[in-house]
Amino acid sequence: MSAPAPSPLAIVEAEPLPRQDEVLTDAALAFVAELHRRFTPRRDELLARRAARRAEIARTSTLDFLPETAAIRADDSWKVAPAPAALGDRRVEITGPTDRKMTINALNSGAKVWLADFEDASAPTWENVVLGQLNLIDAYERRIDFTDPRSGKSYALRPAEELATVVMRPRGWHLTERHLRVDGTPVPGSLVDFGLYFFHNAQRLLDLGKGPYFYLPKTESHLEARLWNDIFVFAQDYVGIPQGTVRATVLIETITAAYEMEEILYELRDHASGLNAGRWDYLFSIVKNFRDGGEKFVLPDRNAVTMTAPFMRAYTELLVRTCHKRGAHAIGGMAAFIPSRKDPEVNKVAFEKVKADKDREAGDGFDGSWVAHPDLVPIAMASFDAVLGDKPHQKDRLREDVSVAPGDLIAIDSLDARPTYEGLRNAVQVGIRYIEAWLRGLGAVAIFNLMEDAATAEISRSQIWQWINAGVVFEHAGRTVRATPELARKVAAEELDAIRAELGEEAFAAGKWQQAHDLLLKVALDESYEDFLTLPAYEQLVG
Repeated sequence: MSAPAPSPLAIVEAEPLPRQDEVLTDAALAFVAELHRRFTPRRDELLARRAARRAEIARTSTLDFLPETAAIRADDSWKVAPAPAALGDRRVEITGPTDRKMTINALNSGAKVWLADFEDASAPTWENVVLGQLNLIDAYERRIDFTDPRSGKSYALRPAEELATVVMRPRGWHLTERHLRVDGTPVPGSLVDFGLYFFHNAQRLLDLGKGPYFYLPKTESHLEARLWNDIFVFAQDYVGIPQGTVRATVLIETITAAYEMEEILYELRDHASGLNAGRWDYLFSIVKNFRDGGEKFVLPDRNAVTMTAPFMRAYTELLVRTCHKRGAHAIGGMAAFIPSRKDPEVNKVAFEKVKADKDREAGDGFDGSWVAHPDLVPIAMASFDAVLGDKPHQKDRLREDVSVAPGDLIAIDSLDARPTYEGLRNAVQVGIRYIEAWLRGLGAVAIFNLMEDAATAEISRSQIWQWINAGVVFEHAGRTVRATPELARKVAAEELDAIRAELGEEAFAAGKWQQAHDLLLKVALDESYEDFLTLPAYEQLVG
Protein backbone atom coordinates (compact mmCIF):
# COMPACT_ATOMS: atom_id res chain seq x y z
CA MET A 1 0.00 0.00 0.00
CA SER A 2 1.39 3.43 -0.85
CA ALA A 3 1.57 5.85 2.02
CA PRO A 4 -0.85 8.78 1.89
CA ALA A 5 0.50 12.29 1.65
CA PRO A 6 1.70 13.68 4.98
CA SER A 7 -1.09 15.43 6.84
CA PRO A 8 -0.77 18.36 9.23
CA LEU A 9 0.04 17.07 12.69
CA ALA A 10 0.69 19.67 15.36
CA ILE A 11 3.41 19.30 17.98
CA VAL A 12 2.10 21.41 20.83
CA GLU A 13 4.27 23.43 23.22
CA ALA A 14 7.29 21.17 23.20
CA GLU A 15 10.85 22.37 23.53
CA PRO A 16 13.07 20.96 20.74
CA LEU A 17 14.93 17.83 21.82
CA PRO A 18 18.33 16.59 20.63
CA ARG A 19 17.96 14.57 17.40
CA GLN A 20 14.16 14.66 17.58
CA ASP A 21 13.99 15.02 13.81
CA GLU A 22 15.21 11.42 13.53
CA VAL A 23 12.04 10.27 15.33
CA LEU A 24 9.48 12.92 14.38
CA THR A 25 9.89 12.62 10.62
CA ASP A 26 7.10 13.73 8.30
CA ALA A 27 6.53 10.15 7.20
CA ALA A 28 6.36 8.81 10.76
CA LEU A 29 3.98 11.56 11.85
CA ALA A 30 1.77 10.93 8.82
CA PHE A 31 1.56 7.27 9.89
CA VAL A 32 0.60 8.26 13.44
CA ALA A 33 -2.02 10.65 12.07
CA GLU A 34 -3.48 7.87 9.92
CA LEU A 35 -3.64 5.53 12.92
CA HIS A 36 -5.40 8.25 14.89
CA ARG A 37 -8.04 8.97 12.26
CA ARG A 38 -8.78 5.32 11.62
CA PHE A 39 -8.73 3.90 15.14
CA THR A 40 -9.24 6.58 17.80
CA PRO A 41 -13.04 6.65 17.32
CA ARG A 42 -13.18 2.93 18.15
CA ARG A 43 -10.86 3.48 21.10
CA ASP A 44 -13.24 6.14 22.39
CA GLU A 45 -16.20 3.75 22.04
CA LEU A 46 -14.32 1.06 23.96
CA LEU A 47 -13.47 3.46 26.79
CA ALA A 48 -17.19 4.28 27.04
CA ARG A 49 -17.90 0.55 27.10
CA ARG A 50 -15.53 0.20 30.06
CA ALA A 51 -17.60 2.72 31.99
CA ALA A 52 -20.84 0.89 31.17
CA ARG A 53 -19.38 -2.43 32.26
CA ARG A 54 -18.12 -0.95 35.50
CA ALA A 55 -21.64 0.37 36.19
CA GLU A 56 -23.00 -3.14 35.67
CA ILE A 57 -20.45 -4.57 38.12
CA ALA A 58 -21.48 -1.91 40.65
CA ARG A 59 -25.08 -3.08 40.24
CA THR A 60 -24.43 -6.84 40.46
CA SER A 61 -21.11 -7.22 42.36
CA THR A 62 -20.23 -10.15 40.13
CA LEU A 63 -18.56 -11.20 36.89
CA ASP A 64 -18.87 -14.29 34.70
CA PHE A 65 -17.42 -15.80 31.56
CA LEU A 66 -19.21 -14.33 28.54
CA PRO A 67 -22.14 -16.40 27.24
CA GLU A 68 -21.89 -14.79 23.79
CA THR A 69 -18.36 -16.14 23.27
CA ALA A 70 -18.92 -19.64 24.66
CA ALA A 71 -18.43 -21.17 21.21
CA ILE A 72 -14.88 -19.75 20.99
CA ARG A 73 -13.99 -21.27 24.37
CA ALA A 74 -15.56 -24.61 23.43
CA ASP A 75 -13.79 -24.89 20.06
CA ASP A 76 -10.58 -26.84 20.70
CA SER A 77 -9.39 -26.56 17.10
CA TRP A 78 -7.90 -23.07 17.05
CA LYS A 79 -4.41 -22.11 18.17
CA VAL A 80 -2.37 -18.93 18.07
CA ALA A 81 0.35 -18.57 15.43
CA PRO A 82 3.61 -20.40 16.20
CA ALA A 83 6.16 -18.28 18.06
CA PRO A 84 8.95 -16.78 15.95
CA ALA A 85 12.42 -18.02 16.81
CA ALA A 86 13.29 -14.85 18.74
CA LEU A 87 10.34 -15.45 21.10
CA GLY A 88 10.61 -19.22 21.40
CA ASP A 89 12.42 -19.14 24.73
CA ARG A 90 11.21 -16.50 27.19
CA ARG A 91 12.20 -18.07 30.48
CA VAL A 92 13.41 -14.80 32.02
CA GLU A 93 12.29 -11.31 31.01
CA ILE A 94 13.62 -8.07 32.49
CA THR A 95 11.52 -4.91 32.55
CA GLY A 96 12.40 -1.24 32.63
CA PRO A 97 12.18 2.18 31.00
CA THR A 98 13.97 3.14 27.79
CA ASP A 99 16.53 5.62 29.06
CA ARG A 100 19.98 5.15 27.56
CA LYS A 101 21.64 3.40 30.52
CA MET A 102 18.71 1.05 31.13
CA THR A 103 18.53 0.17 27.44
CA ILE A 104 22.12 -1.07 27.45
CA ASN A 105 21.91 -2.79 30.84
CA ALA A 106 18.65 -4.56 30.00
CA LEU A 107 19.87 -5.76 26.61
CA ASN A 108 23.08 -7.01 28.26
CA SER A 109 21.36 -8.50 31.33
CA GLY A 110 21.36 -12.15 30.26
CA ALA A 111 17.55 -12.21 30.18
CA LYS A 112 15.90 -13.68 27.11
CA VAL A 113 13.55 -10.70 26.68
CA TRP A 114 13.57 -7.05 27.66
CA LEU A 115 10.20 -5.37 28.13
CA ALA A 116 11.11 -1.88 26.88
CA ASP A 117 8.55 0.14 28.77
CA PHE A 118 6.82 3.32 27.65
CA GLU A 119 3.99 2.61 30.10
CA ASP A 120 4.02 2.14 33.89
CA ALA A 121 7.81 2.29 34.29
CA SER A 122 8.06 5.57 32.36
CA ALA A 123 6.60 8.94 33.29
CA PRO A 124 5.33 10.27 29.92
CA THR A 125 7.32 13.49 29.64
CA TRP A 126 7.86 14.46 26.02
CA GLU A 127 11.58 13.87 26.52
CA ASN A 128 10.96 10.30 27.74
CA VAL A 129 8.56 9.63 24.86
CA VAL A 130 10.84 10.89 22.07
CA LEU A 131 14.29 10.04 23.40
CA GLY A 132 13.10 6.58 24.45
CA GLN A 133 12.24 5.93 20.80
CA LEU A 134 15.63 7.28 19.75
CA ASN A 135 17.45 5.02 22.21
CA LEU A 136 15.79 1.93 20.74
CA ILE A 137 16.70 2.98 17.20
CA ASP A 138 20.28 3.58 18.36
CA ALA A 139 20.37 0.18 20.05
CA TYR A 140 19.30 -1.61 16.86
CA GLU A 141 21.89 0.40 14.93
CA ARG A 142 24.52 -0.38 17.63
CA ARG A 143 25.35 3.26 18.22
CA ILE A 144 24.07 3.54 21.78
CA ASP A 145 27.39 3.13 23.63
CA PHE A 146 28.05 6.05 25.99
CA THR A 147 29.96 7.23 29.07
CA ASP A 148 27.98 8.53 32.04
CA PRO A 149 29.27 12.10 32.59
CA ARG A 150 28.59 11.90 36.35
CA SER A 151 30.18 8.56 37.17
CA GLY A 152 32.62 8.26 34.26
CA LYS A 153 31.43 4.69 33.73
CA SER A 154 31.20 3.45 30.14
CA TYR A 155 28.31 1.39 28.79
CA ALA A 156 28.48 -0.72 25.62
CA LEU A 157 26.40 -3.44 24.01
CA ARG A 158 27.53 -7.06 24.03
CA PRO A 159 27.59 -9.09 20.79
CA ALA A 160 24.21 -9.32 19.07
CA GLU A 161 23.67 -13.01 19.89
CA GLU A 162 23.95 -12.23 23.63
CA LEU A 163 21.33 -9.45 23.67
CA ALA A 164 17.78 -9.78 24.97
CA THR A 165 14.94 -9.67 22.45
CA VAL A 166 12.96 -6.43 22.78
CA VAL A 167 9.22 -6.53 23.45
CA MET A 168 8.00 -2.94 23.60
CA ARG A 169 5.09 -1.81 25.81
CA PRO A 170 3.12 1.28 24.67
CA ARG A 171 0.87 3.26 26.98
CA GLY A 172 -2.63 2.06 27.82
CA TRP A 173 -5.73 3.11 25.89
CA HIS A 174 -6.88 5.62 28.52
CA LEU A 175 -3.86 7.94 28.19
CA THR A 176 -3.45 10.68 25.60
CA GLU A 177 -0.33 12.45 24.33
CA ARG A 178 -0.87 16.19 24.69
CA HIS A 179 2.15 17.04 22.53
CA LEU A 180 0.70 15.51 19.36
CA ARG A 181 -2.63 16.67 17.96
CA VAL A 182 -4.46 15.65 14.81
CA ASP A 183 -7.33 17.88 13.71
CA GLY A 184 -7.09 19.59 17.10
CA THR A 185 -7.45 16.37 19.11
CA PRO A 186 -4.67 14.81 21.18
CA VAL A 187 -3.55 11.41 19.89
CA PRO A 188 -3.86 8.40 22.24
CA GLY A 189 -0.49 7.70 23.83
CA SER A 190 -0.76 4.06 22.75
CA LEU A 191 -0.91 5.04 19.07
CA VAL A 192 1.98 7.49 19.46
CA ASP A 193 4.21 4.90 21.13
CA PHE A 194 3.24 2.04 18.86
CA GLY A 195 3.21 4.16 15.71
CA LEU A 196 6.63 5.74 16.08
CA TYR A 197 8.27 2.48 17.15
CA PHE A 198 6.65 0.35 14.47
CA PHE A 199 7.23 2.83 11.65
CA HIS A 200 10.93 3.24 12.38
CA ASN A 201 11.81 -0.29 13.44
CA ALA A 202 9.58 -2.91 11.80
CA GLN A 203 11.84 -3.44 8.78
CA ARG A 204 14.98 -2.77 10.81
CA LEU A 205 14.03 -5.59 13.20
CA LEU A 206 13.24 -7.99 10.36
CA ASP A 207 16.70 -7.31 8.95
CA LEU A 208 18.10 -8.31 12.36
CA GLY A 209 16.21 -11.61 12.31
CA LYS A 210 13.58 -10.47 14.80
CA GLY A 211 10.40 -8.44 14.50
CA PRO A 212 8.18 -5.76 16.04
CA TYR A 213 6.99 -7.37 19.27
CA PHE A 214 4.66 -5.73 21.78
CA TYR A 215 3.27 -6.06 25.28
CA LEU A 216 -0.31 -4.74 25.43
CA PRO A 217 -1.21 -3.21 28.83
CA LYS A 218 -4.44 -2.51 30.72
CA THR A 219 -6.59 -4.52 28.27
CA GLU A 220 -10.10 -4.95 29.65
CA SER A 221 -11.89 -6.99 26.97
CA HIS A 222 -11.51 -9.07 23.82
CA LEU A 223 -12.95 -6.16 21.86
CA GLU A 224 -9.93 -4.09 22.85
CA ALA A 225 -7.71 -6.95 21.66
CA ARG A 226 -9.65 -6.94 18.37
CA LEU A 227 -8.86 -3.25 17.96
CA TRP A 228 -5.16 -3.95 18.42
CA ASN A 229 -5.35 -6.76 15.90
CA ASP A 230 -6.92 -4.47 13.32
CA ILE A 231 -4.18 -1.91 13.98
CA PHE A 232 -1.52 -4.58 13.41
CA VAL A 233 -3.12 -5.66 10.12
CA PHE A 234 -3.29 -2.09 8.87
CA ALA A 235 0.23 -1.21 10.03
CA GLN A 236 1.85 -4.24 8.38
CA ASP A 237 0.19 -3.42 5.06
CA TYR A 238 1.11 0.25 5.41
CA VAL A 239 4.86 -0.39 5.65
CA GLY A 240 4.81 -3.43 3.37
CA ILE A 241 5.84 -6.27 5.68
CA PRO A 242 4.16 -9.71 5.81
CA GLN A 243 1.01 -10.19 7.83
CA GLY A 244 1.78 -12.01 11.08
CA THR A 245 5.15 -10.32 11.53
CA VAL A 246 3.88 -8.48 14.61
CA ARG A 247 3.63 -10.46 17.83
CA ALA A 248 1.74 -9.29 20.91
CA THR A 249 1.74 -10.51 24.50
CA VAL A 250 -1.26 -9.29 26.47
CA LEU A 251 -1.02 -8.43 30.14
CA ILE A 252 -3.93 -9.96 31.99
CA GLU A 253 -3.83 -7.25 34.63
CA THR A 254 -7.51 -6.36 34.87
CA ILE A 255 -10.19 -8.50 36.48
CA THR A 256 -12.47 -8.21 33.44
CA ALA A 257 -9.75 -9.51 31.09
CA ALA A 258 -9.29 -12.54 33.37
CA TYR A 259 -12.76 -13.66 32.27
CA GLU A 260 -11.86 -13.24 28.58
CA MET A 261 -8.39 -14.78 28.24
CA GLU A 262 -9.34 -17.23 25.51
CA GLU A 263 -11.27 -14.62 23.58
CA ILE A 264 -8.34 -12.20 23.78
CA LEU A 265 -6.00 -14.83 22.33
CA TYR A 266 -8.60 -15.66 19.67
CA GLU A 267 -8.90 -12.05 18.50
CA LEU A 268 -5.11 -11.77 18.23
CA ARG A 269 -4.50 -15.35 17.14
CA ASP A 270 -2.43 -14.47 14.04
CA HIS A 271 -0.35 -12.05 16.12
CA ALA A 272 -0.54 -13.45 19.66
CA SER A 273 2.47 -14.85 21.46
CA GLY A 274 1.30 -15.09 25.06
CA LEU A 275 -0.37 -13.75 28.17
CA ASN A 276 1.26 -12.32 31.29
CA ALA A 277 0.10 -12.26 34.91
CA GLY A 278 0.56 -8.67 36.19
CA ARG A 279 0.03 -8.54 39.95
CA TRP A 280 -0.34 -4.97 41.22
CA ASP A 281 -2.50 -3.72 38.37
CA TYR A 282 -4.67 -6.82 38.75
CA LEU A 283 -5.31 -6.05 42.42
CA PHE A 284 -5.89 -2.39 41.55
CA SER A 285 -8.47 -3.49 38.98
CA ILE A 286 -10.28 -5.66 41.54
CA VAL A 287 -10.53 -2.74 43.97
CA LYS A 288 -11.60 -0.36 41.21
CA ASN A 289 -14.34 -2.60 39.87
CA PHE A 290 -15.68 -3.94 43.17
CA ARG A 291 -15.06 -0.88 45.30
CA ASP A 292 -18.71 -0.61 46.32
CA GLY A 293 -19.24 -4.36 46.71
CA GLY A 294 -19.03 -4.37 50.48
CA GLU A 295 -16.74 -6.04 53.00
CA LYS A 296 -16.29 -9.28 51.03
CA PHE A 297 -14.23 -7.38 48.42
CA VAL A 298 -11.97 -5.50 50.85
CA LEU A 299 -8.33 -6.41 50.19
CA PRO A 300 -5.83 -6.67 53.03
CA ASP A 301 -2.43 -4.96 52.92
CA ARG A 302 -0.95 -5.32 49.43
CA ASN A 303 2.07 -7.29 50.69
CA ALA A 304 -0.27 -9.79 52.36
CA VAL A 305 -1.83 -10.68 49.00
CA THR A 306 0.72 -13.16 47.70
CA MET A 307 0.42 -15.23 44.55
CA THR A 308 -0.55 -18.18 46.74
CA ALA A 309 -3.82 -16.52 47.80
CA PRO A 310 -6.69 -18.71 46.51
CA PHE A 311 -8.13 -16.10 44.14
CA MET A 312 -4.65 -15.33 42.78
CA ARG A 313 -3.93 -19.03 42.31
CA ALA A 314 -7.18 -19.34 40.35
CA TYR A 315 -6.09 -16.45 38.10
CA THR A 316 -2.57 -17.71 37.42
CA GLU A 317 -3.50 -21.36 36.94
CA LEU A 318 -6.32 -20.42 34.55
CA LEU A 319 -3.82 -18.28 32.63
CA VAL A 320 -1.36 -21.17 32.23
CA ARG A 321 -4.09 -23.59 31.18
CA THR A 322 -5.56 -21.08 28.69
CA CYS A 323 -2.21 -20.25 27.12
CA HIS A 324 -1.06 -23.84 26.71
CA LYS A 325 -4.41 -24.98 25.36
CA ARG A 326 -3.98 -22.39 22.60
CA GLY A 327 -0.22 -22.77 22.00
CA ALA A 328 0.75 -19.47 23.63
CA HIS A 329 3.45 -18.62 26.18
CA ALA A 330 2.35 -18.11 29.80
CA ILE A 331 4.58 -15.49 31.44
CA GLY A 332 4.63 -15.09 35.21
CA GLY A 333 4.75 -12.06 37.45
CA MET A 334 7.33 -9.58 38.62
CA ALA A 335 10.17 -10.13 41.06
CA ALA A 336 10.50 -6.49 42.07
CA PHE A 337 13.26 -6.78 44.68
CA ILE A 338 16.25 -4.44 44.28
CA PRO A 339 19.43 -5.83 45.86
CA SER A 340 21.01 -3.74 48.61
CA ARG A 341 24.72 -2.98 48.53
CA LYS A 342 24.60 -2.27 52.27
CA ASP A 343 22.70 -5.18 53.77
CA PRO A 344 23.61 -8.76 52.78
CA GLU A 345 21.04 -10.16 55.22
CA VAL A 346 18.22 -8.28 53.47
CA ASN A 347 19.48 -9.69 50.18
CA LYS A 348 19.64 -13.25 51.52
CA VAL A 349 16.03 -13.21 52.71
CA ALA A 350 14.79 -11.50 49.53
CA PHE A 351 16.70 -13.83 47.20
CA GLU A 352 15.13 -16.81 48.97
CA LYS A 353 11.66 -15.32 48.44
CA VAL A 354 12.39 -14.63 44.77
CA LYS A 355 13.64 -18.20 44.29
CA ALA A 356 10.53 -19.64 45.97
CA ASP A 357 8.28 -17.48 43.78
CA LYS A 358 10.05 -18.46 40.56
CA ASP A 359 10.21 -22.13 41.58
CA ARG A 360 6.45 -22.03 42.09
CA GLU A 361 5.81 -20.41 38.70
CA ALA A 362 8.05 -22.87 36.85
CA GLY A 363 6.40 -25.74 38.72
CA ASP A 364 2.93 -24.45 37.85
CA GLY A 365 3.71 -24.53 34.14
CA PHE A 366 4.69 -20.96 33.34
CA ASP A 367 7.12 -20.61 30.43
CA GLY A 368 8.92 -17.60 31.85
CA SER A 369 8.75 -14.78 34.36
CA TRP A 370 9.70 -11.16 35.03
CA VAL A 371 12.45 -9.57 37.08
CA ALA A 372 13.20 -5.89 37.70
CA HIS A 373 16.97 -6.06 38.25
CA PRO A 374 19.85 -7.80 36.42
CA ASP A 375 21.02 -9.46 39.67
CA LEU A 376 17.75 -11.41 39.75
CA VAL A 377 18.19 -12.84 36.25
CA PRO A 378 20.39 -15.78 37.37
CA ILE A 379 17.98 -16.66 40.21
CA ALA A 380 14.93 -16.76 37.95
CA MET A 381 16.95 -18.49 35.21
CA ALA A 382 17.96 -21.28 37.60
CA SER A 383 14.33 -21.86 38.62
CA PHE A 384 13.19 -22.25 35.02
CA ASP A 385 16.30 -24.15 33.90
CA ALA A 386 15.56 -26.75 36.59
CA VAL A 387 12.12 -27.42 35.07
CA LEU A 388 12.69 -26.70 31.37
CA GLY A 389 16.19 -28.07 30.90
CA ASP A 390 16.98 -27.67 27.21
CA LYS A 391 13.32 -27.15 26.23
CA PRO A 392 12.41 -23.56 25.26
CA HIS A 393 9.04 -23.71 27.06
CA GLN A 394 6.56 -26.16 28.58
CA LYS A 395 3.50 -25.62 26.43
CA ASP A 396 3.06 -29.39 26.41
CA ARG A 397 1.90 -29.11 30.04
CA LEU A 398 -1.75 -28.50 29.33
CA ARG A 399 -2.82 -28.24 32.99
CA GLU A 400 -6.09 -30.02 32.28
CA ASP A 401 -6.29 -30.59 36.04
CA VAL A 402 -7.16 -26.89 36.47
CA SER A 403 -10.82 -26.00 36.80
CA VAL A 404 -11.75 -22.43 37.70
CA ALA A 405 -15.33 -21.37 38.41
CA PRO A 406 -16.35 -17.74 37.84
CA GLY A 407 -16.58 -17.04 41.55
CA ASP A 408 -13.07 -18.34 42.22
CA LEU A 409 -11.49 -15.29 40.54
CA ILE A 410 -13.24 -12.85 42.86
CA ALA A 411 -13.21 -14.86 46.10
CA ILE A 412 -11.37 -12.08 47.92
CA ASP A 413 -12.91 -13.14 51.24
CA SER A 414 -11.06 -16.47 51.03
CA LEU A 415 -8.07 -14.64 52.51
CA ASP A 416 -7.57 -14.69 56.28
CA ALA A 417 -5.48 -11.48 56.29
CA ARG A 418 -7.06 -8.16 57.21
CA PRO A 419 -6.04 -4.55 56.55
CA THR A 420 -3.67 -3.14 59.16
CA TYR A 421 -2.66 0.30 60.36
CA GLU A 422 0.90 -0.42 59.17
CA GLY A 423 -0.55 -1.31 55.78
CA LEU A 424 -2.22 2.11 55.65
CA ARG A 425 1.04 3.78 56.61
CA ASN A 426 2.95 1.83 53.97
CA ALA A 427 0.38 2.73 51.28
CA VAL A 428 0.81 6.41 52.17
CA GLN A 429 4.60 6.21 52.32
CA VAL A 430 5.01 4.40 49.02
CA GLY A 431 2.30 6.44 47.32
CA ILE A 432 3.89 9.80 48.19
CA ARG A 433 7.42 8.66 47.35
CA TYR A 434 6.43 7.19 44.00
CA ILE A 435 4.23 10.08 42.88
CA GLU A 436 6.96 12.58 43.77
CA ALA A 437 9.44 10.76 41.53
CA TRP A 438 6.84 10.39 38.75
CA LEU A 439 6.19 14.14 38.78
CA ARG A 440 9.95 14.60 38.23
CA GLY A 441 9.80 12.35 35.17
CA LEU A 442 10.85 9.02 36.74
CA GLY A 443 8.53 6.05 36.25
CA ALA A 444 10.61 3.21 37.74
CA VAL A 445 11.61 4.00 41.33
CA ALA A 446 13.40 1.98 44.00
CA ILE A 447 11.46 2.33 47.28
CA PHE A 448 12.26 0.22 50.34
CA ASN A 449 14.28 -2.25 48.22
CA LEU A 450 11.49 -2.79 45.69
CA MET A 451 11.30 -1.45 42.14
CA GLU A 452 7.97 0.32 41.99
CA ASP A 453 6.04 1.64 39.00
CA ALA A 454 2.71 3.36 38.41
CA ALA A 455 0.75 0.23 39.34
CA THR A 456 2.24 0.59 42.84
CA ALA A 457 0.75 4.03 43.31
CA GLU A 458 -2.57 2.82 41.89
CA ILE A 459 -2.94 -0.03 44.39
CA SER A 460 -1.72 2.21 47.24
CA ARG A 461 -4.25 4.99 46.69
CA SER A 462 -7.01 2.49 45.83
CA GLN A 463 -6.56 0.61 49.09
CA ILE A 464 -6.68 3.84 51.10
CA TRP A 465 -9.89 4.79 49.26
CA GLN A 466 -11.43 1.34 49.73
CA TRP A 467 -10.57 1.02 53.42
CA ILE A 468 -12.03 4.43 54.22
CA ASN A 469 -15.20 3.86 52.24
CA ALA A 470 -15.66 0.38 53.76
CA GLY A 471 -15.14 1.75 57.28
CA VAL A 472 -12.29 -0.67 58.02
CA VAL A 473 -11.20 -0.83 61.67
CA PHE A 474 -7.50 -1.27 62.49
CA GLU A 475 -5.83 -2.50 65.65
CA HIS A 476 -3.19 0.07 66.58
CA ALA A 477 -1.25 0.76 69.77
CA GLY A 478 -3.58 -1.39 71.84
CA ARG A 479 -6.80 0.18 70.57
CA THR A 480 -9.05 0.17 67.54
CA VAL A 481 -8.85 2.93 64.96
CA ARG A 482 -11.30 3.43 62.11
CA ALA A 483 -10.04 4.29 58.62
CA THR A 484 -11.21 7.84 57.96
CA PRO A 485 -10.10 10.76 55.79
CA GLU A 486 -8.81 12.43 58.96
CA LEU A 487 -6.63 9.42 59.78
CA ALA A 488 -5.23 9.31 56.23
CA ARG A 489 -4.41 13.04 56.41
CA LYS A 490 -2.70 12.55 59.79
CA VAL A 491 -0.57 9.65 58.51
CA ALA A 492 0.29 11.59 55.33
CA ALA A 493 1.35 14.66 57.33
CA GLU A 494 3.57 12.47 59.51
CA GLU A 495 5.14 10.90 56.46
CA LEU A 496 5.81 14.29 54.88
CA ASP A 497 7.52 15.41 58.10
CA ALA A 498 9.60 12.21 58.15
CA ILE A 499 10.73 12.76 54.55
CA ARG A 500 11.67 16.37 55.34
CA ALA A 501 13.75 15.19 58.32
CA GLU A 502 15.34 12.44 56.24
CA LEU A 503 16.31 14.69 53.31
CA GLY A 504 16.95 18.01 54.96
CA GLU A 505 15.10 21.24 54.25
CA GLU A 506 17.01 22.16 51.08
CA ALA A 507 16.63 18.80 49.33
CA PHE A 508 13.00 18.57 50.43
CA ALA A 509 12.23 21.98 48.94
CA ALA A 510 13.92 21.01 45.68
CA GLY A 511 11.58 18.03 45.23
CA LYS A 512 7.86 17.80 44.56
CA TRP A 513 6.92 16.36 47.93
CA GLN A 514 4.03 18.63 48.88
CA GLN A 515 2.58 18.29 45.40
CA ALA A 516 2.83 14.49 45.60
CA HIS A 517 1.27 14.47 49.09
CA ASP A 518 -1.63 16.61 47.91
CA LEU A 519 -2.23 14.52 44.78
CA LEU A 520 -2.21 11.24 46.70
CA LEU A 521 -4.76 12.55 49.18
CA LYS A 522 -6.93 13.93 46.39
CA VAL A 523 -7.22 10.60 44.56
CA ALA A 524 -7.43 8.60 47.80
CA LEU A 525 -10.05 10.77 49.54
CA ASP A 526 -12.27 12.18 46.79
CA GLU A 527 -15.80 10.82 47.02
CA SER A 528 -15.80 10.04 43.29
CA TYR A 529 -13.12 7.48 42.47
CA GLU A 530 -10.66 8.53 39.75
CA ASP A 531 -10.28 5.71 37.19
CA PHE A 532 -6.54 6.22 36.82
CA LEU A 533 -4.21 8.22 39.04
CA THR A 534 -2.05 9.00 36.00
CA LEU A 535 -4.84 11.09 34.44
CA PRO A 536 -4.78 13.93 37.02
CA ALA A 537 -1.05 13.36 37.53
CA TYR A 538 -0.39 13.92 33.80
CA GLU A 539 -1.99 17.36 34.08
CA GLN A 540 0.71 18.23 36.64
CA LEU A 541 3.62 16.61 34.80
CA VAL A 542 6.03 19.20 33.41
CA GLY A 543 7.62 18.48 30.03
